[in-house]
Amino acid sequence: MKIKRLRWWVIGLIAAATIINYIDRQSLNVLWPEIAQDLYPDKTDDQRKEIYAFISVVFVFSYAFGQAIFGKIFDWVGTRLGFVLSIGVWSIATALHAVARGLLSFSIFRSILGVAEAGNWPGATKGNAEWFPTKERAFAQGLFNSGAAIGGIISIPLIAFLSIHFNWQVIFILVGLTGLLWLIPWLVLVKSPPKNHPWLTESERQYILSGQKNQDLDQDGSYDEGYNPSTKELLSHKESWGVIIASMVIDPIWWLFVFWIPIYLFEVYGMDVKTIGLYGWVPYAGAMLGAWFGGLLAQNRIKAGWSVDRARKLTIYLGCGIMLPALLAMSSPGGPVTAVLLMAAILFGFQTAIGNVQTLPSDFFGGKTVGTLAGFAGMAAKLGAAGLTYLVPWLTSGGNYTPAFVIGAALALVAMGSIWILCPKIEPLQAK
Repeated sequence: MKIKRLRWWVIGLIAAATIINYIDRQSLNVLWPEIAQDLYPDKTDDQRKEIYAFISVVFVFSYAFGQAIFGKIFDWVGTRLGFVLSIGVWSIATALHAVARGLLSFSIFRSILGVAEAGNWPGATKGNAEWFPTKERAFAQGLFNSGAAIGGIISIPLIAFLSIHFNWQVIFILVGLTGLLWLIPWLVLVKSPPKNHPWLTESERQYILSGQKNQDLDQDGSYDEGYNPSTKELLSHKESWGVIIASMVIDPIWWLFVFWIPIYLFEVYGMDVKTIGLYGWVPYAGAMLGAWFGGLLAQNRIKAGWSVDRARKLTIYLGCGIMLPALLAMSSPGGPVTAVLLMAAILFGFQTAIGNVQTLPSDFFGGKTVGTLAGFAGMAAKLGAAGLTYLVPWLTSGGNYTPAFVIGAALALVAMGSIWILCPKIEPLQAK
């Protein structure tokens, strides 16, 4: 049996996993006002926010650790089994939230969730490198990145709707079961990498392999795995640090909104869970459009004859340039409609840039190293996010979020600078 355009089915499944990933992690964020009132009726809003921030920091630190671990795991066991481990464990951890009864139990289950969910990103990056030629990678990256946005769009109103019919414990169980069901089509469809997949047409196999510029570097007519240095040598390249630093400073902007949109709307505009469901999805609609736009823009420019270097940098700088004024405008957004529209612009810019940042490991290195660098970059990104998340309760004391947004704008500038200085030319690297 042969399946035409199989690579798009594979990336579609990865995008679906990303949607599930975000529904799982957003469940606590949306339900927190209800959970906090249930478990901490005697605490003030600021005290509940501090508890939530602590649990969130535990999640992000675990996520950072998981990125480094799963980057190696995906390089060792491959994309197929790596995703089975990642989504299987995170789905069980989500369901276990139903039995959490306080700070310690929530922190334990969020920690397990963070480690396992982290595998989605190095796995997706590695899957993209395996299944797509260079010219299509930014668009493919945008597709599964849009899964995060779609997950945000779906999760907030979905969880708000479910909260009408179920208590928060049942909601966690239902969400956890969804990820386990995803494993069935994944195991059936993704049998092996493109080189040996029995259902891949020969024309598509050659299209994928011949378009991977990190291969056949020795010009012997046989596609190889490109430049795959040791971890020490990988980190000796300034380009690797450009990717790591850019990820570390740009990712906290995303997490600022992932963690705090529901809390912000609750604290600044007095919204309950159901009203948050009406407004909270809007920023993620901007993120979804940004993921598609960033991928299509880079793909269009490369097909038009631009170098990968020029196309990637244009898209990254444009995305950061969109974020800057919108973040500063959040200092005084006015009403809730204006606020969520500004958030949509910020997340549009973020997703425009991040898809191309995340393709850089596969632009620089061969397939056996992509997961490792993606894992290191992801770990740095989550450590940066943890730092900002930890500071948010202090920065926003009394409901003033302006300092947090100003810091976000500064981080966007640093991201542009790291690419400009440390990645002078985006192209396959050679051994020193």
